[in-house]
Amino acid sequence: MKKNQFICTVLFSLSFALFSQEALKSIEEEYYDFLSLHGITERPYLNYRTLSDSEWNIKENENTSHPWKDLNLDTKKTLKKELFNQTNWFLKGINNSVNLKIYGPEWFNSFNTTAPYGQNDGALWQGKGYNTSLTLGARFEALGFEITLKPQVCFSQNLEFEYIKPNYNALDSSNNKTIYFGKAADYGYYGLRNIDAPQRFGNKPFWTFDLGDTEIRWSLYKFTLGFGNQIPWIGPAQLNPIIHSNNAGSYPKFDIGFRKVSLFMPHFKWHLGDIEVRAWWGMLSESDFFDNNDENNKNLISALSVSYSLPYIFKGLSIGFNRTMLSKWNEITPYSLFRIYVPNMNGDSDAADQRFSLTFNYLIEKAGLDIYLEWARNDFSPNMDYIIRYPYHTAGWTFGTEKSFLFKNQWGLKILLELTYLECSADYDRLINWSSTFYAHHEITQGYTNKGQWLGAGTGTGGNSQYLGVKVYNPKGFFNFFIQRRNPDLDYTMYIDAKKDAENIKNGIFNAEKNIRCLIDIGLQASYFLTKSFSINGKFVFEDEHNPLNINEGDNHSDHRYNIILNLGLKYNF
Repeated sequence: MKKNQFICTVLFSLSFALFSQEALKSIEEEYYDFLSLHGITERPYLNYRTLSDSEWNIKENENTSHPWKDLNLDTKKTLKKELFNQTNWFLKGINNSVNLKIYGPEWFNSFNTTAPYGQNDGALWQGKGYNTSLTLGARFEALGFEITLKPQVCFSQNLEFEYIKPNYNALDSSNNKTIYFGKAADYGYYGLRNIDAPQRFGNKPFWTFDLGDTEIRWSLYKFTLGFGNQIPWIGPAQLNPIIHSNNAGSYPKFDIGFRKVSLFMPHFKWHLGDIEVRAWWGMLSESDFFDNNDENNKNLISALSVSYSLPYIFKGLSIGFNRTMLSKWNEITPYSLFRIYVPNMNGDSDAADQRFSLTFNYLIEKAGLDIYLEWARNDFSPNMDYIIRYPYHTAGWTFGTEKSFLFKNQWGLKILLELTYLECSADYDRLINWSSTFYAHHEITQGYTNKGQWLGAGTGTGGNSQYLGVKVYNPKGFFNFFIQRRNPDLDYTMYIDAKKDAENIKNGIFNAEKNIRCLIDIGLQASYFLTKSFSINGKFVFEDEHNPLNINEGDNHSDHRYNIILNLGLKYNF
């Protein structure tokens, strides 16, 4: 009897509600996140979200006041309130209304005067010159089904610019055969390994069509399963999540699990906290600028995200565990599909490319404060002895904090600080003497990428980033001033360039530190609602790139490269 009471208590806590649904990292979603710091809305997720999971509900009452209260943010329309009488447990768990939501249209434009710039923009690659993307879509909901069509069409002018000579060998280490990399030798990545992350996507302008957030989904209470291309954002990071972001183009995937669920103690109805469990499997693709081996163009990604939010005095504190694994698509077996659920079997921890992260997020509504951390490891192995000896082995992290204020005149302020560190641990260079970097592994030669762009942090592998932004909201929009400093792929600089200078050091010439690249970005971003539904968005960034080609000062090249970035976007909410 008590067991049945517990099951019923849990199931009936999984009630269905209609929320405003927003695209990841859109100005609307970031605004809702800002309101969540003050309890005006609640984050509908703990650690895993796609467009379908980013559903928000503002707690409207006579005292609710916020900057965009009078703007059209909720574009979901109810076509029919009730389709049937909810007479049993099963029917009560299904969406009992018919809803339609229109996404966009949204038109984004950018111009980079000197070099590529941009991240967290899906399939769009913002090269030198003019870049644009157009998204338009709709979502239909009925009988528990959610059908979303939201593709992305992109164009990149892709003008010529000077970049680092690609570091591509003619040997594919995965099968010890000679593979000629072709276009990669001209446009490919420069780092320690042959990663599929081109510095330039060929020498011509190009168009890209991506299915974007298109998918079909069915949900019962908080249980959900779906098939489509919606891109997951994992963890609390605002700019550089380590395990997964929307920096790369979408890929077909199947996912299953439970959205954020509140648990209660039977009979006493004590809140035991919230849980969230999501698993997914997808097919990653190689870009046109990697090797000439058609047998390895696809890779399997299998992933798991489990999160728990504490109750009572620890309310606002959530903990998450995330793990992803890349395997070769043409070698899929039942074991490769579910290998992610075991720590290590048969001693084959190197048979796939795996990463994991722990996330911590503490949201204090009374203070308008959010503190978060994602700590991750590459090539994860449960070797507890070595973890105790040196816990920094292959580790990376993103730490951030948000502080926000709401004023009586319907203005708001948010300060965001985020730090990311993905450099190779010191034991590799000093003890192991093995070249490595966070988003690469010898089993999956393409690295942690899809269609040539990073799946995780948009800053890429082996470097670090520091970002500080101050955003001011007003009843007609916002403006954001920010500064960011980045070191791109220091693993390459420390391992390759430092060794090149070894002979100079013997001769008393100490200039190895001058190889280090650094980018400093100073920018201003603004959005203005011309009407309640129509907004215009713009951004200006000045970028100073120190040592753009990773070679010593004094050689025949410019020590600085200055880039001006201009963005303009138009969006209409029906």
